[in-house]
Amino acid sequence: MHADFFRDKVIIVTGASSGIGLASARLFGSYGAKVVMAARRYETLLALAPSVSSDPDRVLCVRTDVAREEDCRALVEATVARFGRIDILVNNAGLSMRAMFKDLDLKVIKTLMDVNFWGTVYCTKYALPWLLEAKGSVVGVISIAGYSALPARAGYSSSKYAIRGFLDTLRIEHLDDGLHVMVFAPGYTASNVRRAALTADGSPQGESPLEEGKLMSAEKCAEYLAKGLYSRKNQMILTPLGRLTVWAHERFPRMVDRLTYSFVAKEAGSPFGKGSAGESQVD
Repeated sequence: MHADFFRDKVIIVTGASSGIGLASARLFGSYGAKVVMAARRYETLLALAPSVSSDPDRVLCVRTDVAREEDCRALVEATVARFGRIDILVNNAGLSMRAMFKDLDLKVIKTLMDVNFWGTVYCTKYALPWLLEAKGSVVGVISIAGYSALPARAGYSSSKYAIRGFLDTLRIEHLDDGLHVMVFAPGYTASNVRRAALTADGSPQGESPLEEGKLMSAEKCAEYLAKGLYSRKNQMILTPLGRLTVWAHERFPRMVDRLTYSFVAKEAGSPFGKGSAGESQVD
């Protein structure tokens, strides 16, 4: 992949204060892009900005809660005011959950839809005129759970399915406009998503049941993201297990339902009350 592809491109990354978002911002910065880092933790973004580029004129930090439409509009306006264009939008900001639906406070699903789905819709809506002008790219970071649902993740899976449907529709609407739309589905990736995952009452889970050090690194995931952008792929499913799950779900849905149930039932602290093995949440 030629790093020149990204040089001087203006790239917005939401959820850029940690995990895949931060790793992607750093990678794009190393390729010479102008990077806009968006997240709720503004002071954290400011502290991290030098790791994205040593030139402060090439990094813009914008405090953004993607669940707020006005914040997403302001993010786009700030980007255009500074750089005059938008070439790539990476909708990465996201939130997970872990609880059985029967036990779930409905505010949890609303929160996940506001952040994951509506955050993607809001940012894409306001960036779209600029992306069309640049014949640029819009990406939605989803999950294998956006292809094959996970029990005890009703809000998470629903929001990721919704993002995929939205972006697939957008791609078809703009087939003749030069817009590139990519659905990006990592597998197990080291990130903060499990620690921040909401429980039945909406409180954060607080810790990850997985050994994060054994998962795909956020940096490796960012490299795949960059390759997908360079090749203008419609979708990327990163892991062999992820690709197998998607393939099997389309052909043997009952079998996959049963296997998924058994797998999640064995995880540590499983909401099914049978847990003893590792956390199975898909980022």
